[in-house]
Amino acid sequence: MATVFTKIINGEIPCYKIAESKECFAFLDINPLAKGHALVIPKKETDYIYDLDDELYLILFDFAKKVGKAIESVIPCKRIGMIVFGLDVPHAHIHLIPINKQSEMSFASPRVKLNREEFTAIAGKIVNAFSEMNPG
Repeated sequence: MATVFTKIINGEIPCYKIAESKECFAFLDINPLAKGHALVIPKKETDYIYDLDDELYLILFDFAKKVGKAIESVIPCKRIGMIVFGLDVPHAHIHLIPINKQSEMSFASPRVKLNREEFTAIAGKIVNAFSEMNPG
């Protein structure tokens, strides 16, 4: 059975997509720790990130770097934190979280509540930044 992330990739579940390549997909987390919190996933459904073949693993992290740079260019923060947590959805994924201090990376922290317009505006800014930084 397809994971929720595969359903998102296939357009069966809506998302705030911010970037896509042949092998990878990135979208805003709908229960974010911060504005701009995104998930980066391989399109190939694989539960555990270390089960990805070496080529796709490197492609995924390169894609995450590009997405992170785009987020950083439009969301005020000191860093983009990266977490590979992977227990909540059985589909390899990387969390990219704009942070100003280490404590903002805690999943025990209260989540940021955003409305549809805020999600759409943030996604649009990141899409534009990603496109400008990665033409073609």
